[in-house]
Amino acid sequence: MSVLFSVAGDSYDWAVREIRAEFGKVPFQRVGADIGRVTGPAVHELAAACDSGRIMFVRHLTQEIASLDELPPGYELAELILGELPEYPKALAVQAWTDRAGTGGSYYHRIEEALAERGVGVTRSEQKWVVSCFESPRTILLGINRLADSLSDWPGGRMRLARGEERVSRSEFKLEEAIATFGLELPSGGKAVDLGASPGGWTRILRMHGQEVWAVDPGYLDERLHGDRGIHHEATTAGRFFAENRTRFDVVVNDMRMDQVMSARMMLDAAEHLKRGGLAVVTLKGGGKNPLDGARRGLDILSAEYDVLHARQLHHNRNEITVVAERR
Repeated sequence: MSVLFSVAGDSYDWAVREIRAEFGKVPFQRVGADIGRVTGPAVHELAAACDSGRIMFVRHLTQEIASLDELPPGYELAELILGELPEYPKALAVQAWTDRAGTGGSYYHRIEEALAERGVGVTRSEQKWVVSCFESPRTILLGINRLADSLSDWPGGRMRLARGEERVSRSEFKLEEAIATFGLELPSGGKAVDLGASPGGWTRILRMHGQEVWAVDPGYLDERLHGDRGIHHEATTAGRFFAENRTRFDVVVNDMRMDQVMSARMMLDAAEHLKRGGLAVVTLKGGGKNPLDGARRGLDILSAEYDVLHARQLHHNRNEITVVAERR
């Protein structure tokens, strides 16, 4: 049985390298711009390695059940999908996407209609089992997988978030995606520090999750955040802030424009001001010739004070890895 995995298009080779480091020289085939096929490891084994951060460049997983020139008629399509399940479901999630222009919506609706004829409800998310349908210029791939082993509740891990007028910056999407993807629970009424906060996107998301926030940055905060008594703008550097501040924090986040090693070292400074068991979220920025090894160096540094819970290149990361860790 083969497993389909999705990646950022320019991260495919890094994902292959990670999987082979974990499972040996297993065979691969690239079947789309952001889709690969690997034969050998079970999907739950891949999911466990991704969840722990041992594999960082994979965004979505599904067990392949068919490679087709076109989708079969409705009854056959339903039989193909339902025959892979251990029990008859009341509802399934269906995720469809494509290499071509568009969203894959026509495939979603064809699968929805086929399953509806068999009395099976269809949603786009939040079901125990997920049907994946991916169209490349050469083939249509079908997969089915437990949500728990899929890594993301979005087609191919391509999370789409609303671009409302309340948004302060695009960087908000990164923290919002991390909270949703990893199921992070921020402490009620917690104290959080946002390093490199300007213009305040991550600060706004932290406030939405009930945190009192110390926004540390010599730069400005968006005027829409002014007047919020739950935000303390510290117009200074992180180093000076930590030298003078005595607050013990529940959460620290860091989206500063530094390389992986510098960001990780900054988080070691922050660890002294973070409660034991406190949550840390940091983006390890990189790219360059070897983003994988750079990210690993950053994780090694973090491990001196933190237990890494998750490390993954999310949809909104671009050339970054989002790391979630817990203060020891």
